[in-house]
Amino acid sequence: MKRYLITGASRGIGRAIAEKLAAKDVELLLHGRDTVALAETRKAVEPQCAKVMLLIYDLATPHGVSDLIAEIGRAPINLLVNNAGVAVVKPFTEITQIEWEQTVGVNITAPFLLTQRFVPRMPPGSSVVNILSVAAKTAFPNWSAYCMSKFALEGFSRCVREELRDRKIRVTNVYPSATDTEIWDRAEGTWPREKMMSATQVADAVAFALARPTDTLVENIMLSSLAGNL
Repeated sequence: MKRYLITGASRGIGRAIAEKLAAKDVELLLHGRDTVALAETRKAVEPQCAKVMLLIYDLATPHGVSDLIAEIGRAPINLLVNNAGVAVVKPFTEITQIEWEQTVGVNITAPFLLTQRFVPRMPPGSSVVNILSVAAKTAFPNWSAYCMSKFALEGFSRCVREELRDRKIRVTNVYPSATDTEIWDRAEGTWPREKMMSATQVADAVAFALARPTDTLVENIMLSSLAGNL
């Protein structure tokens, strides 16, 4: 049985990926902070997969990451999807130190710690998928903390990719443009969500990359909506 760990699976892209990858030979390890929303994800995927484990932890702190790691245990996993993320949308002069540190903790440090912990036990043919953003390539006003974190995660994951080639472990980076998820409910401003991609479209791209032969690596996936940029 394969074991897939997906962070940020309560809703949005993480839930869509869980629904797409659920299969009878798969145990899904689903992380989130919202107990109710994560239970909804479980309800959606449980009939399709062998087993579901829910992991309720705050990845903003190393303690939350270490507790998640401890609950998963020492058994190998076959897929790590670093999807959990936070976004602070405001002028850089108004970002608090707490907001900055939370962004670093969830968007950079947690993927680093999870990758460092689980990759050494991954068998050949396993994969790491990092859900990045066009914000890892382009600067946007009022998104400085978020862009910083995505630029940093891209640099880390590209280096890890090169380190893991000889071990036959694939590292795929996904760069979606604006995607219609709950993140926009908390972002100040008016956003044309009808022009955004859906979480399902991102999940489809992830599934495509993972379905390639194990000696084929889809390194980077850039996704955007034909409706245009925001």
